[in-house]
Order: sequence, then C-alpha cells, then structure tokens
Amino acid sequence: MSIVYMASDHAGIQLKAFLVKHLGDKGHEVHDLGPDSEISCDYPDSARTLTDALLQREAAFGILICGTGIGMSMAANRVHGIRAALATCEFHARACRAHNNANVLCLGARVTGQGLAADLADIFLSTPFEGGRHLRRVQKFD
Repeated sequence: MSIVYMASDHAGIQLKAFLVKHLGDKGHEVHDLGPDSEISCDYPDSARTLTDALLQREAAFGILICGTGIGMSMAANRVHGIRAALATCEFHARACRAHNNANVLCLGARVTGQGLAADLADIFLSTPFEGGRHLRRVQKFD
C-alpha cells in the first residue's frame, strides 16, 4: 500500500474527505493536510503544503483537489521534483503514472463525481511507472 498526502482548497474539501476514507479503507497510509473547513482558502497554499511534505518522502504520492483540478496542477508543477497530472478519465490516471511517473494526482471536485474520483485514485496508486524510453523523457523535466 502507498503513503498518500492529500490536500484541497475549500471547493475540494468534501471530495477530499470522501477519498481520505476510501483510500484509508483500502489500506493506504493517508495524511490529510487540510483544510478542515469550507472557509475560503487559496489553492496555491494547499499545493505548497502538500508538495513540501511529499518531497520529504520519496516513495509517497499526493492527491490535490480544487474546483477544476487545473489550478492545483499548475501550482504543484511549479515545484522542482513534482510531476502533477490532472486526470479526468481512467486513461489519464493510468498513463500519467505509466508514462510520466506522475507523483501527484489532481482532481476537480466540481467536474468529477465521487465514484470516478475513487476509480482515478485507485488506478493512479496501483499503476507502476514503465521506465524504459519514458524514463529518458521524464528526466528531461528536471
């Protein structure tokens, strides 16, 4: 099972709570980094809290949730060593791990229902990086 850090902004708090329970029930070690209420907050701050924690644990993963997932993915990808991917379908969740070695999954709470979000998280966390020709490309990120 994986170590998973999760954070959201106010728009993503309900989906985050659902996924914290879902992934915990599946045996993952889940760390909820907040927020704890729906009071308006800034997604770049939540993204930075998660990326700072994630970079301390090499084998860990992150899941960030905002209204669309776009802002979180943009904010997270500004941090060296983070490869965040917005996934809206199962293929995205699988390919971003297999081909891009993504370490952060970004989801949009206003566009992704709980069932799909659970499937995307499960696929993301269970798909290994294929390496090979993909490794050369991923290394060019840094």
